[in-house]
Amino acid sequence: MRASRLKPSPAATASLADAKRRYNFSTGVNDSSTILNLRSGAWVPRVATLDGFATQAADARGVDLRDVEPLTTITIRTRNSVYRIIVTHTTSVVVQGGHFFPDPVSARVDGSGFGGSLLKVGWIGIGFRMEIVAGDQRIVTSPVRDISIEPRAVATAH
Repeated sequence: MRASRLKPSPAATASLADAKRRYNFSTGVNDSSTILNLRSGAWVPRVATLDGFATQAADARGVDLRDVEPLTTITIRTRNSVYRIIVTHTTSVVVQGGHFFPDPVSARVDGSGFGGSLLKVGWIGIGFRMEIVAGDQRIVTSPVRDISIEPRAVATAH
């Protein structure tokens, strides 16, 4: 019995040809959302690279906790939960919400990323996963959907 050779469909051939045209072999960068790893030959999501992550983080909306005044309350809605944080000092916070923080607890927001090894430090961004450390526990949230900053209450003396 003779083995038949499989031929790629015309659509698959056109797609591969298009990807080769868009790929810049001198810089290793593709104009789309993926890049070619020249060592392994595998396509890698652009956000998984330092350049891709930096571009995404620079273009995203978010809050740098180091620029927020102490005692400011921030409500963060993720895909699965709602967190209420009160900034105490830079990235130190009191956090409540989600499955892991039913009661207020002192914590530190390390920053936001896509759940891998890259992190924008001290920052919470829309579309990114917040990384919170409380005690010896590190929590990575689902992607942030909304951030709202509550106005600070002004203390008055009577």
